[in-house]
Amino acid sequence: MKESITIIGAGGKMGQWFAKYFTSNGHQVMGYDSEVPITDKTVKKSESLVGAVLSADIVLLCTPTRRTPEIIRLIAKEMKRGSYLIEISSQKAKTAAALLKIPAKINPVCIHPMFGPGAKKIKGQNIISIPIKDAKKELNLVKTLFEGANFVTIDAIEHDKKIAIILGLTHLVNLAFANILAKDDKISLTERMSGTTFKIQKILAESIMTESTELIETIIANPEIRRAAEELWKDIGRLLTDIQENKSEDITNYIRTVQQGLAKNVNLEDSYKKLNVMINAIEK
Repeated sequence: MKESITIIGAGGKMGQWFAKYFTSNGHQVMGYDSEVPITDKTVKKSESLVGAVLSADIVLLCTPTRRTPEIIRLIAKEMKRGSYLIEISSQKAKTAAALLKIPAKINPVCIHPMFGPGAKKIKGQNIISIPIKDAKKELNLVKTLFEGANFVTIDAIEHDKKIAIILGLTHLVNLAFANILAKDDKISLTERMSGTTFKIQKILAESIMTESTELIETIIANPEIRRAAEELWKDIGRLLTDIQENKSEDITNYIRTVQQGLAKNVNLEDSYKKLNVMINAIEK
């Protein structure tokens, strides 16, 4: 018989995704959400947070990052012996510390699914695993639950540093870009004039804006983002100054250095081909 799973935050987008995923894989799923109604009729609804976790084999937290450590403290002591407590927040320093302090009778699991609620399948998706107490045991559980996914193991501090680039910087840049688009009172003309690069960038910025304001704020509030953001700001300022002062050689040297740095790890021509494949797929 498959494990019973309780999802805290089952009414949210990721909570809904996991509810559908687990029910489709034969798990009995219970949900609790204090803020968003649970509409999935295959999910048994709990009227209380504690009641939701008492008998569950696995409790999955799909809760706002800032609230997750406190929720961990509230429910861990109420969970049954031998059960698993899984959290999926986008920042790990505080949540990993909270998981370290839960009672020994509970198995902590700390993961970061690198996909959103629009994912059609688990196969090929990336999931980051952050070891808490027993790295092998924790990884084995999530490999069983998410068969076909790709797994990367990294500690909490290094996770937050990498995520500052992977999510933080990309969200920060696209948030500012989206703000410029939002102020364009002739956006239809802009779109008619646009080429490949703008179309892809616009779609990316707009898709990020479908996320909740709370999630976006949490992602860009990652303390580790400051270093990368300051470097970005410094480079933009330097380039704008060089442009204003007609320092063409300095600008071309900067561009050439970036191209050479990227070319050490990726094939830039392949990236350009992929860009055109993406546009062709979108415009079909």
